[in-house]
Amino acid sequence: MRIKRREFLAGVAAAPVAMGGVSARAGDAVTLEAAPARVQIAPAEYGQTQVWAYNGRVPGTPLRYRQGDELSAQLVNGLEQGTTVHWHGLRLPNAMDGVPGMTQPLVVPGDGFDYRFTLRDAGTYWYHPHANSLEQISRGLAGVLVVDENTPPEVDDDQTLVLDDWRMTDAAAIHPGFDNRHDMSHAGRLGNYITVNGLPELTRELHPGARLRLRLVNTATARVFRLRFDGLKAWLLALDGMPLEDVAETPEVVIAPAQRVDLLVDVTAATGEEALIASVERDGAYAMAIYRVAGQGAVPRDVPAPLPPNDMPVLALDGARSVPVVIEGGAMRGLPEGATWQGTKMDMRQLAEAGQFWAFNGISGVPEAPLIEAALGETVRVPMANRTAFAHAMHLHGTHFREVLPGGGMGPWRDTLLVNLGESREIAFAAENPGDWMFHCHMPAHQMSGMMNWIRVV
Repeated sequence: MRIKRREFLAGVAAAPVAMGGVSARAGDAVTLEAAPARVQIAPAEYGQTQVWAYNGRVPGTPLRYRQGDELSAQLVNGLEQGTTVHWHGLRLPNAMDGVPGMTQPLVVPGDGFDYRFTLRDAGTYWYHPHANSLEQISRGLAGVLVVDENTPPEVDDDQTLVLDDWRMTDAAAIHPGFDNRHDMSHAGRLGNYITVNGLPELTRELHPGARLRLRLVNTATARVFRLRFDGLKAWLLALDGMPLEDVAETPEVVIAPAQRVDLLVDVTAATGEEALIASVERDGAYAMAIYRVAGQGAVPRDVPAPLPPNDMPVLALDGARSVPVVIEGGAMRGLPEGATWQGTKMDMRQLAEAGQFWAFNGISGVPEAPLIEAALGETVRVPMANRTAFAHAMHLHGTHFREVLPGGGMGPWRDTLLVNLGESREIAFAAENPGDWMFHCHMPAHQMSGMMNWIRVV
């Protein structure tokens, strides 16, 4: 596999960057100000790019706690439109979930909102707006939340790599047109400029045999990253924050929008060589993280052990209620006859004029009645049939789920599952967290044009 260096327009590779963290402990209050900022995303010759950012940073201020700590964060809205913070992947009280009109009021310009909850689960999570999500995330509003285990694995370094893409103009400005109907009815807002931790390449120096914990977070709004490793031996530790029961070596990783992957990685490249993480794309593989190997080698280590598990509910599949979901719409397939918008009958022309191109079970947008109403403690199975011509990253708020595999086996715990075109996949979740919870595609262009529904746990 030949790894190529990526260029931006006529630009060159960027300088090294580190992904630091704030010192956040139980009881500490953190301020997250969502506001316009200018940051250096493109190479220096292009100047800074106007973005929207948390505390003037892209990615936003990284937060780090220990399992069982209390998170206390105040959102301050410095934008000219309403916003919220959704804590993606966390099992938290419903009132803290950050969905305007469902779990909290929209935070208007100049106002704020206090989020406070206990961090039940160790793992890698992230935070982002759940208001006008396509524009606000695409302009840069996203940050990482790491919740450390009480007994984390021994590593030489613990690094977070935030994968993103941006749709940029020739002048390195964020391209407008967030209501682009082509994006909404096709694959979503795919960017033309890819970054890791806000720059086109992450460059670090490591010694041979170094052991890393890598936390990969995909904050892009549509792009599915396929990553390969050169000069690195990688093991899967966790998906979407939840530890895997068995640690397995992997030659590559596929990570859809909103998903997270925790890896344990050993440097196998020798002194004077480079170890690489590359993004595999249509025209080749491009370096995203470059580790220059130098110095004395470390003693080889044993195969890593699994992370300590989080306390997850028991799924009782036998006799569980099944609620099928049919995903329809989009370009080349179209909405089914009789599709409605939020339960209101409309013809296809009216739906398109309202910017609605997708449907769950024939309904576009958030209906008054929930897709599922489940009793506390109930296990619910959700078979999903993707009858569209595009992939969808299906995300459930408030709890994790497991895929029910053909033959009856169970996949790992996740909060976001990529359902490719033409696929049928089934998930099962335990209704353990009371409240109203969103269930939607995490490609925001799809979410905002029909693919957003909800469940109720009573």
